[in-house]
Amino acid sequence: MNRLSLERNKIYQGNLLLVNGSCPIMGRRERDLIPADIHFPEILMRHDAAVALQQILKEIDSADRIVPVSGYRSKAEQTAIYEETLKEKGEEFTGKYVALPGHSEHQSGLAIDLGLNQEEIDFICPDFPYEGICEDFRKAAPDYGFIERYAKEKEEITGISNEPWHFRYVGFPHSRIMLEKGLSLEEYTEFLKSYGEDNRLIYRRLEGAEIQIYYVPAKEGETVISMPETEVYQLSGNNTDGFIVTVWRKII
Repeated sequence: MNRLSLERNKIYQGNLLLVNGSCPIMGRRERDLIPADIHFPEILMRHDAAVALQQILKEIDSADRIVPVSGYRSKAEQTAIYEETLKEKGEEFTGKYVALPGHSEHQSGLAIDLGLNQEEIDFICPDFPYEGICEDFRKAAPDYGFIERYAKEKEEITGISNEPWHFRYVGFPHSRIMLEKGLSLEEYTEFLKSYGEDNRLIYRRLEGAEIQIYYVPAKEGETVISMPETEVYQLSGNNTDGFIVTVWRKII
């Protein structure tokens, strides 16, 4: 068995971080950033997320009809955007569409705002309708680890108004499970806490393979997780109180 010793601060790292008004970004997030699109080198994302984004755009043959609008933001950038929007649009609008500095998913490097490629694009609310090439993207996204983060029916839970343009990378199969069960990231984070090492969530997509998912609460010191050396797995903190383990297994 491979024994993994995880320090408590590791709960603030990974693809499944819950970031919202109650759960701020902890630590710096500048590492492992690459352009979300080679034609927009200033718009960055975490490496895995950027690669998955490009795979979606290739699958749907977007032909530059969809462009990235905003990716990773530092806390200073988020502060400037928040203050400028507050000044220009007012408190009500800002509260609906712009997260407080330190509480924005954009600071994680895992979020991207997308828009139709038009002559003028609204930076805060880009046009990304529920039809055409945008809807093609929306339908393909969960197979590559992305979710539409702020759905209209989840506004009371997320605290953010519907943002059809805002997508968040959580990784596969979590994106598919959230879609199939109709869960926001807030709800999914709590949902996974009912699954432990001895009663794992099983997700089957391909014949002969399964993916097992379970939650491990973080201890005050180090948290030890035992994994068979032959299993492929991923670990992610949830940004609140524990770790989510995702294991890929072949069924013999």
